[in-house]
Amino acid sequence: MNASPAIAAAPIRQTPGPAARHAGGGRLELVGLERAFGSYRALDGIDLTVERGEFIALLGPSGCGKSTALNCIAGLLPLTGGEIRLDGRPIHDLAPEERGFGMVFQSYALFPHMTIRKNVGFGLAMQGVPKAEAEGRIDAALDLVRLRSQGDKLPGQLSGGQQQRVAIARAIVIRPSIVLMDEPLSNLDAKLRLEMRAEIRAIHEAIGSTTIYVTHDQDEALSLADRIVVMSNGLIRQTGVPEDLYDRPVDVDVADFMGFRTRVAGRVADGSGTVEVGGSRLVLPAAARLRAGTPVMVSVRPEDLVAVRDGLGEGFRATVRSIEYRGRAWFGSAVLGESVIYFRADTSLAHGEPVLLRPDPLRTLVFEEAAR
Repeated sequence: MNASPAIAAAPIRQTPGPAARHAGGGRLELVGLERAFGSYRALDGIDLTVERGEFIALLGPSGCGKSTALNCIAGLLPLTGGEIRLDGRPIHDLAPEERGFGMVFQSYALFPHMTIRKNVGFGLAMQGVPKAEAEGRIDAALDLVRLRSQGDKLPGQLSGGQQQRVAIARAIVIRPSIVLMDEPLSNLDAKLRLEMRAEIRAIHEAIGSTTIYVTHDQDEALSLADRIVVMSNGLIRQTGVPEDLYDRPVDVDVADFMGFRTRVAGRVADGSGTVEVGGSRLVLPAAARLRAGTPVMVSVRPEDLVAVRDGLGEGFRATVRSIEYRGRAWFGSAVLGESVIYFRADTSLAHGEPVLLRPDPLRTLVFEEAAR
C-alpha cells in the first residue's frame, strides 16, 4: 500500500517506559479556526480547548469539517484564519514534523515493503533516535498493541485489525503529546471494530497522550470519548460528555445525528405539556416549558417508540412502510402524512398495516421549530 507514513516528530522529552505520560503537556487550543477552499468554507470559525490527556471525538456526517479540522491540527492543511496553540504556544505555522504529533490514518498507510518493526520504527529513524533506544521503544510499542511476535512480517501478511494496530504503534512510538486518529476503524468489519474500540481506549489510558479522534459513528464516539464535539457545516453544534450528547442534544439536527431519527412537526396545545402532533395529542414533559401555540418538532429514537396492533390511547397512528428483524426485536418505518417514523415492535408487521406507535414520553424530545 503506497501511502504517506505517520507524521514524523522531533524528539520529545519524556520519562521512560511505554506507559509514561508526556512530560511536555498536550493542551490544545483552536481559536477561530478557519479553512476555505475557494468560496467554500470547510471550517467557519472553530473554537475548542482540549485538555492534556483528554480523549475528544469529532463527530458528524460526511462534509461537516471534522477531517478538515484534524488535518489542520496535524499541519497537513494550512489555515485561512485563526490559530492553533499547544500549551499556549502558537504552532499553526510549524511543519507537520515539527509539531510532534502522531497520526493514525483510515487507510493504515503502512509501507508494504517494510517489516512491521521497520514500519513502527520509521518515525524514530526520522528523528535520529539511536538504534539501541529505538529497538527498545519499538518493542514497547509492539507489546502495547500485542504484536511483538509479528515484527518480522510484512503488512500484507497481517489482518486488517492487526495492520491498524501496527499503525497505532507507529503513531505512539514517537511518544507524541497528541495522537490524531482519522476514522481508523471504518475499514474493519463490525466484530473487529468492537474489539479495536477497547484496544484504542486501553492504549490511550496507557500512554496518557491527548487523543483527537474523528468518526461519523455515534457508537464509537459514545464508547471512546471523554467529550464529544458534534460538527455540522464547518461549525461546532454541541460539545459535551457522552451522556449529555446522548440524552440532551441542543437542537433537532444534533438529535438526529445522536439517533433521534423520527421528526414530526406539531404544536403545543397547552401549558401542561400536551402537544398536537400527527393528528394525535401527546403529553410530553419536554413541552411543559413552552407556551401554548408554539410550533415544535418532536424527536424520538426507534427503540423508544413501540408499535401496538389495534392499540388505543396516545401515540402516532401511522401506516407500516418496512420492517426487519434484528435479533431480539423488529425495527421498522411507518408513514404519517409526509413524515417517516422509525419504531420497534415485538412481532412482525405487514407492509401497509395500520399501527399505533407509542413514544416513551420521558425519552421524547421537543424542540421549538422557530429556534432552528
